[in-house]
Amino acid sequence: MKRTGRLIVFEGIDGTGKSTQIVLLAKKLEERGFEVVSTREPTDGTYGNKIRDLYNNRGSVSKQEELDLFLKDRRDHVDNLITPALQRGSLVLTDRYYLSTAAYQGAAGMDVEEILKRNESFAPSPDLAIIIELPPEESVRRIEQYRKESLNDFEQENYLRQVAQLFSSIDRKYIRRINGLNNIDAVHAAIMVHVEELLKL
Repeated sequence: MKRTGRLIVFEGIDGTGKSTQIVLLAKKLEERGFEVVSTREPTDGTYGNKIRDLYNNRGSVSKQEELDLFLKDRRDHVDNLITPALQRGSLVLTDRYYLSTAAYQGAAGMDVEEILKRNESFAPSPDLAIIIELPPEESVRRIEQYRKESLNDFEQENYLRQVAQLFSSIDRKYIRRINGLNNIDAVHAAIMVHVEELLKL
């Protein structure tokens, strides 16, 4: 695939502020004249909606069936949005990508490296992966207090602790880690350092 764009992915456990940071980064890059495509996983497609159905009913499928849904959703995402955008030179910002699948499905008992290999066989590697790190207890507090939401099956504190440990263990050259306990502006500034390095701004 000939790609002239860049793929920047935001990863981390729930409640780290990924969505907020994508909005801030997209605005900054658009002000500098870049075409930006912001997206997320799970997508709003057929498989993404099936994944969302699992948020409060995760036990309705096997671990392998759950992983297969994420892989199918990502294939659609790559084929229909990410690859065309990269080929036309856009900056693609995605809220979650395959590092999340490796960490979350890994915490459910699947093999992390095997998940990474399966994804890397068809999905473009990120040019930059920002992992926003946050203690699981703070993640849970934000979900309950700021979002006013009950914890779904993917957001239980003990599970998030395992997910966070797996995120910290994944080693890829494009990964940069950011302290999510800092305030929004400080996190954005730290992200901009890595983005400016990538784009040579």
